[in-house]
Amino acid sequence: MTRVPVVLSTVATIALCGVSWGAPPATADNADWGLNGTYIATSNGEWARKNEVFYDQASLRSTWTVSTQCSYPGECTGTVDSEWGWTAPIYQKSGVWYVKHTVENWVPCPDGTTAPGLQVFRFKAMNAEGAMADPTSDTLVGEDITTGVSGACGVSKPVYINMPFKLVKVG
Repeated sequence: MTRVPVVLSTVATIALCGVSWGAPPATADNADWGLNGTYIATSNGEWARKNEVFYDQASLRSTWTVSTQCSYPGECTGTVDSEWGWTAPIYQKSGVWYVKHTVENWVPCPDGTTAPGLQVFRFKAMNAEGAMADPTSDTLVGEDITTGVSGACGVSKPVYINMPFKLVKVG
């Protein structure tokens, strides 16, 4: 009979603590953690570098529609739709966002053919002093790096262009 008080005491403790078996776990998706909405994406060609040498390029500007889901702060995935007709995955690791997509016909070859490039956008929320800003900031900065495949066009040196990048929420 000494076991009944122990069992009742355990059941009472579980009931008071709100432990629940069989209930689905609460989802941690919080819209404030991710990027969702319309953004203006700008790659600043004035400060572009080609194979680590400053090389003036045209600045690029486009509208992105971004949709993400987050499992917890700093770990998110989703999709970017660019007004230029491409769609690519977006993900966040440790507060840094990444978007990667293939740019067809990016490297022109002397024989008239072309080779693709891999464009990688890497950005995060930062303030004017270059320190991490509030992760929910509407302005994110980083870099736009496009790399051509080594061996493309018969040359074993990849083409590498890096430009400053800014993403600003507009809606």
